[in-house]
Amino acid sequence: MEVLSGRRQKVPPIWMMRQAGRYLPEYRELRAKAGGFLELCFTPEYAAEVTLQPIRRFSFDAAVIFSDILVIPYALSRAVRFEAGEGPRLDPLDTPDKVGTLSSKADFNKLEPVFEALRRVRRELDPKIALIGFCGAPWTVATYMVAGQGTADQAPARLMAYRHPQAFAAIIDVLVENSIQYLLGQLKAGADVLQIFDTWAGILPPREFARWSIEPTRRIVEGVRARVPEAKIIGFPRGAGTMLPGYAAVTGVDGVSVDWAQDPVFIRDHVQSRAAIQGNLDPLALIAGGAALDAAVDDVLANYARGPLIFNLGHGIEKETPIAHVEQMVQRVRAYRG
Repeated sequence: MEVLSGRRQKVPPIWMMRQAGRYLPEYRELRAKAGGFLELCFTPEYAAEVTLQPIRRFSFDAAVIFSDILVIPYALSRAVRFEAGEGPRLDPLDTPDKVGTLSSKADFNKLEPVFEALRRVRRELDPKIALIGFCGAPWTVATYMVAGQGTADQAPARLMAYRHPQAFAAIIDVLVENSIQYLLGQLKAGADVLQIFDTWAGILPPREFARWSIEPTRRIVEGVRARVPEAKIIGFPRGAGTMLPGYAAVTGVDGVSVDWAQDPVFIRDHVQSRAAIQGNLDPLALIAGGAALDAAVDDVLANYARGPLIFNLGHGIEKETPIAHVEQMVQRVRAYRG
């Protein structure tokens, strides 16, 4: 919270995207008990436990609620299912006629288990540890809704946005308005910080990035702060590269999460001057461990720790990651005295 207010810390706070997940044996055990992925997300007792597991192991400075970016389509009465080894599956909205069947308002009763999980975690969490809520950015969520699944380059949504921009904008508008309400509900339930995940932002050219990534995110930030002016919000437009300064300036987010492929001089000069930086260790360096991991951690600290930094990965932790390597990373970050 201090970093997102622009106040640099001598030891950067640390958490990991997807820190509640498959690399932990206790997670795998609970996942097997729950059955399906959505059952795990929507059973508050289980979701809260999974959220707290990495805090117990590593004493991270933030817990991120265990959920998924596709719960908004689910609340909009779209069929959402997760098939083992294949990822999410939805009924595709791939024509303007199908877009016309999309509900305009989500049934937030369907998301009450997420809010209850947040309340449970907040009660158990040390007050010094931040609780992060999140949603998927409209562009990224829309790519799954249009295609009905993830694809190599999310071409179905990109094509629809070119061919049928009004129909595609209708999807975006619904996602913006319902994401605002969802994030406000998370704040009310106990979240301290919000993150907006735009995993597929980097596949867009500049004009489309401004229209489908920056502008919807700006509207969400504005909508949340209209009700909660002090809300702290992190944006993660993965792969945005040289478009990041415009994203930071226009959206008004407090922090920008960056992936591992960005040029640090550019990020320091043009992004960290506007917002806190979150990131950006390569998840594969975390798998590698040893001297390579130490060097990669040191690079992140050397590049960004002189300004406001939240140490994190450049994307989610991979399931193959050894727990000992996470311990090594945390120890090295916490030994830093900048």
